[in-house]
Amino acid sequence: MQLFYEIFPVFLFFLAFKFYGIYVATVVGIVTTLTQTLINRLWFRKWDKKQLITLGVFLLFGGMTLYFHNPIFVKWKPTVVFWIFSLAILGSHVFASKPLIQRLMENMFQDKGTIPNQIWKRLNLIWASFFIVLGGTNLYVAYCFSNDAWVNFKFYGVTGALFIFSIFQAFYLTRFIIEGKTEK
Repeated sequence: MQLFYEIFPVFLFFLAFKFYGIYVATVVGIVTTLTQTLINRLWFRKWDKKQLITLGVFLLFGGMTLYFHNPIFVKWKPTVVFWIFSLAILGSHVFASKPLIQRLMENMFQDKGTIPNQIWKRLNLIWASFFIVLGGTNLYVAYCFSNDAWVNFKFYGVTGALFIFSIFQAFYLTRFIIEGKTEK
């Protein structure tokens, strides 16, 4: 259910593009992302930092797309978001006591055992690399293919890559679960 909630703005962007074009899709994407962010704030009584980053980048780059009537700006939005996430992940690797990926995910494994810190650090670097490559791939598709191909890549390619990478991550982590005492 969480995955559907996360990709809902992308899905509506995709549908709006298919029926009305890139500029209507940009407005739909901005409004949907804003709505999702506000609903999350009202429902959980806190701001989701990932959604705020996505919303801020979407407002800036989507706004430039609409103002300059040039779709390249909205095409840059996923890359900027992915690279910001990558920087946050790398920053946590260097400056935080726990890697960001560990802080986001360790509660999922809490009742099953623990995962060694070295594995979390490795996974943190893998995610950072994944987001860097995904952002670069988005730019390649944005500049070398049509708007239609880019929107298809954004919906099918990026969503599929995130889903497959998440499955890979689950299998990877389950190999390293240590039963019993918790490791801090």
